[in-house]
Order: sequence, then structure tokens, then C-alpha cells
Amino acid sequence: MFNIGPGELILILLILLLLFGAKRLPEIGRSIGKSLGEFKKGMKESEDTIKNVSKEESERDDEKQ
Repeated sequence: MFNIGPGELILILLILLLLFGAKRLPEIGRSIGKSLGEFKKGMKESEDTIKNVSKEESERDDEKQ
């Protein structure tokens, strides 16, 4: 999809440093990391819920037969 080389990565980091400053970058990184962690946790919980519901429905269908 995207092929970012070392030169482009350094340029992006320099632009971020200029926009947000050296103090804010670690805070932004931590908040993005926490957000991604919560998102993954929510996705896993919703997948588990869907699996449990489908399992319960298949068990009910088996009992009816």
C-alpha cells in the first residue's frame, strides 16, 4: 500500500516536531497507543460476543430438532 522509506519517515517526524513541539510528541504517542489498545480490546470483545450469540443460537436450533 504505502512504501515509506527512511527519508520520508524523517521528514514526517520533523514536521510533527515543528507542529507540536518536543514536549507534546510523547504525550500524543501515549494517547494514540492507549486509543489503539482500547480499540483492539473493544473489537475482541465484540467478536467474542458475536461468537457466543451464534453458538447459543446453533445450540437452540439443535435442541428444537
